[in-house]
Amino acid sequence: MLSTSHVLRVQRVAVSRGKRTLHDLVTLPGRKPIISSGTPGYSAVSGHVVTVFGCTGFLGRYLVSKLARMGTQVIVPYREEDEKRHLKPMGDLGQIVSMEWDIWNDEQIAECLRHSDIVYNLVGRQYETKNFKYSDVHVSGAERIAKIAAQAGVPRLVHVSHLNASTSSPSHFYRTKAEGEERVRDAFPAATIVRPGQMYGCEDKFLNNMASWPIWWKLNHGETKIRPVHVMDVAQALTNLMTIPQIPGTISLPGPRTLTTEYLLDMVSSLTYTPPSSAPVLPKSIALALAKVAQAPWWPLISPDEVERRYIDDVDVPGDWETVGVTPDEIENHAITYLRRYRSAENFVRPVVFPARSS
Repeated sequence: MLSTSHVLRVQRVAVSRGKRTLHDLVTLPGRKPIISSGTPGYSAVSGHVVTVFGCTGFLGRYLVSKLARMGTQVIVPYREEDEKRHLKPMGDLGQIVSMEWDIWNDEQIAECLRHSDIVYNLVGRQYETKNFKYSDVHVSGAERIAKIAAQAGVPRLVHVSHLNASTSSPSHFYRTKAEGEERVRDAFPAATIVRPGQMYGCEDKFLNNMASWPIWWKLNHGETKIRPVHVMDVAQALTNLMTIPQIPGTISLPGPRTLTTEYLLDMVSSLTYTPPSSAPVLPKSIALALAKVAQAPWWPLISPDEVERRYIDDVDVPGDWETVGVTPDEIENHAITYLRRYRSAENFVRPVVFPARSS
């Protein structure tokens, strides 16, 4: 009868003598070999080294989690010490490497990406501050990362923009997103531009904001059309790009359905068992005036550009989900997960009811 320790010893010997096969070796465009090892999962070694700028943001945390779960070593650039603490447990020992950086510091950016075979740029700003304007982050910052990545010989760059990016948009946010795309293409011609729609998830400023401040979503009488997409689907799409051959060009990732803000507000009210907001629909001029006043406090409230975006429909373009191997989920499949917290105690476990969709 073999003892448990003897069986474990035999297993270790068997694993150590296992042979690698052809699919464990991947050659990057620059002929750099990527060799994976170990059982796929948290403690595996995928052989890839990835830098995720913007890793401490909403989308970034899910991308880092999915990459680290594959055994990828992830470089996580950060500005504030406490903002990156939650990323450390997402990977095995030594797989999450945090490095301080500043968007104006070329040396720090170069140090963050010089060992990487793919760089993701998720850096974005929903509102302007005295230190960072839209153009500083979306244009100059994006161009700087792309130029340094090209100079360092990084094989691949994935730049995340927005579905509504357009140089002719009335929104300064969308215009700078489009300008940033052009600068990135000039600096790194083989870059992959990803355009996701409005994302929702646990820490979003979409469903949570609708539940807390519905008055700002009633603008335009709730007629604005949105194509919401689950943040986990976008993160999975970005993760899949690491194993897909080079895809220069633009990938659009809108949600599977086009919904009006009126329906979304009704859905939030129905799921949280709260009566619909009785607040009046503010005229655009008054909303813009209030948003300008809201710039006085140091904490973010709502900006005039966000008000402008409440009147802009999401563009009607086909999604490229098949290219990235992901099937996007409907918002109704996940909304209760993120909105149940807004229910009262007596309504917490009541059935999930959705309003009827308008045809």
